[in-house]
Amino acid sequence: MTKKNNIAHSKSWNLKKILDLPDQAAIDTDLASTKKAVLVFVDKWKKDDEYLRDPAVLAKALSEYERLSADCGVSGAAGFYYSLAYAVDSLDENIKKGMNMASRQAKDLSNALQFFSLGLSKIDTKKQQEFLNDPQLAPYRHFLEMLFLEGKHTLSEGQERVLTLTSSASYGNWARLTGELLAKEQITLTGEDGKQKQRSFEEVMTLISSRKKPVRDKAASALNSTLDRYVDVATAELNSILEYHRVTDTLRGFDRPDASRHMGDDVDSEVVDALTEAVSADFGVAKDYYTLKARLMGQKKLAYHERNVEYGGIDKKFSYDEAVTLAGGVFADLDPEFEQAFKRLVSTQVDVLPARGKRGGAFCAWDSLAHPTFVFLNYTNELRDVTTLAHEMGHAIHAELMRKKCDGLSFGAPTSIAEVASTFMEDFVYRRLMNEASQEQKLSLHISRLNDDVSTIYRQIAAYRFEYELHEAYRASGYLSSSEIGSLFQKHMASYMGPAVEQSKGSENWWLYWSHIRYYFYNYSYAFGLLISKALQARVIDDPTAIAQVKQVFEAGSSASPREIFAGIGIDIASKEFWLQGLGQVKHTLEQAQKLVKNKK
Repeated sequence: MTKKNNIAHSKSWNLKKILDLPDQAAIDTDLASTKKAVLVFVDKWKKDDEYLRDPAVLAKALSEYERLSADCGVSGAAGFYYSLAYAVDSLDENIKKGMNMASRQAKDLSNALQFFSLGLSKIDTKKQQEFLNDPQLAPYRHFLEMLFLEGKHTLSEGQERVLTLTSSASYGNWARLTGELLAKEQITLTGEDGKQKQRSFEEVMTLISSRKKPVRDKAASALNSTLDRYVDVATAELNSILEYHRVTDTLRGFDRPDASRHMGDDVDSEVVDALTEAVSADFGVAKDYYTLKARLMGQKKLAYHERNVEYGGIDKKFSYDEAVTLAGGVFADLDPEFEQAFKRLVSTQVDVLPARGKRGGAFCAWDSLAHPTFVFLNYTNELRDVTTLAHEMGHAIHAELMRKKCDGLSFGAPTSIAEVASTFMEDFVYRRLMNEASQEQKLSLHISRLNDDVSTIYRQIAAYRFEYELHEAYRASGYLSSSEIGSLFQKHMASYMGPAVEQSKGSENWWLYWSHIRYYFYNYSYAFGLLISKALQARVIDDPTAIAQVKQVFEAGSSASPREIFAGIGIDIASKEFWLQGLGQVKHTLEQAQKLVKNKK
């Protein structure tokens, strides 16, 4: 049974945990303090380049660089504050102005600091090896390894400075444009309560999966109309983003559109290719799932917007209070540290409810060791919101565990590892719900779990392949029309959905609100993380003491490559057979659901 925990929680962020008094005076003081700290470092080490030759001097310089990263980085508390304030209210002009000013200073300071990492990255290979082998530099070994790898693709200090200074105008502003426009939308629509009122874009996105067919069909129609109004703007936006990536790839010498992402994630392209190939070859499982779901819903085919409609007896609404109790109980059972971190976070570090101007979706934000972790939700009392809470808390607990052992240079993790923590926690919440369910509810939960697994693994890999072909097609033609983008989109969605899901009219524009295609090739990490997560879950279920291995992974941050970190607990992510094991678990869940359906007859 779920533990009854009285967990104190709020429903909005307390951003005073970042800045004691988040008024203009406090912000100005923080910006000035951050600037001073960075320029002191710059002034010192620009005058003394002995760190490029002497390991002992480099150890001292890296110690100071690490401390700077831990305390403030280039953004400081003010930059972190504005990024969160903007997520909550993207319509506030003062927040936009402040964010732009903080971002401008951060870019200037980043440019000022570039000499240090660029100088190190460009030293000759013999000196690189000397540094990597020196015991004084052992704490920074992986940081240096990554720096030397990046050095093969970095430009001169002047060129890097130009790219940094122009990135907002040539890329960042474009990447935010469609999202900001959609966040402003107020769409008149009838909800599940039968009442017609103006609703935010995020609320409409929730209603497209309503169990009431008239409600979801009208919501889909309203969504299609909204996206159709913005398709020309989004097409111009996306072409600019594709061009920016083409130019930067050309300048940096990357040979494939996703190579820079792989380098940034510290993962070999061969590993991602093996994952992509294994999942793509297994798309039949996703197609069989949608066939089963259409049958359960009494339809020959599902409309595109119906693929996420919840099935069966879990029609219960989950208040946020109930979600906190449920998730808190799961974390308590897994590990006392998980429970303690969860309680701290829900007290003042979660923003819960949707609102006009608030960014859609959910995320977890951490910045530096000096600043707290925050979780962002758009909670609407659905089962999916409960698992989203668990998912984002997985990220947050990961961040809290990294604080134990990571320094300023290793605090953080590539998305490939970050998604292990999030899906690990999410799956255990599902297991708790399953343990307390009736037979009919078990079928509903199996379908819900399959829906999430299909979306996280098969859909994300299909999206990754769509994105890859998008970049290739753009580079071949120089421009993509909205119809060409829509055609590619539907092609790749159909590749995993199969004939049981109709690529209905209007769905060709659903790429408009996908943020990931603005930020390049991180989709694979969801499948990557979930399949590794399933391996870790199996270990903990078989032996609860194996939670220590899970914590070992989470505590490591970026102190080593993902391949090394997982090898430390006996997982070889370069093995195609490993990915097939996780996919086999998804197939097993599908077979259990099919068996329950058969037994219902």
